Amino acid sequence: MTGNFERTRRIVKTDEFSSVFRFKPVFKTEHLVLYARPNSLPHARLGVVAAKKLAPRAVTRNAVKRAVREGFRQSDLLSTLGLDCVVRLSKSLGSKKESACSTDIQAVLFGEVAKLFDISAKLNRVLESGQPLTGHSGRQDNVSGVAE
Repeated sequence: MTGNFERTRRIVKTDEFSSVFRFKPVFKTEHLVLYARPNSLPHARLGVVAAKKLAPRAVTRNAVKRAVREGFRQSDLLSTLGLDCVVRLSKSLGSKKESACSTDIQAVLFGEVAKLFDISAKLNRVLESGQPLTGHSGRQDNVSGVAE
């Protein structure tokens, strides 16, 4: 891993998360959903939501956050785009008894994170249009459901 994740690269306030969640998802994998919206900064910012309902163990939630942050750091494209990105865990990852550090879970997690941030064409369109790829949902989604 490459060290600290600067505060300027994080989405930390509730209203900042809400403003990104208003948009429909840009990309989905089996366990993760990426939301994005343009921001006025010269760099991208990241927020991660790993709900206790889907990952009851703190170790699992922290593993999800670490994997997403590392994927974000390694994505050269995102460091140059003015986007706010929020990644949300949308499906339970393993069982309550299964270790989040197991090689199977780690492999799935890192594979999905790589797919999530390897969608440069879609993210460029979000940035160029000033709108999300699939349009505005017209309402705020809560963290337990995705607007379909």
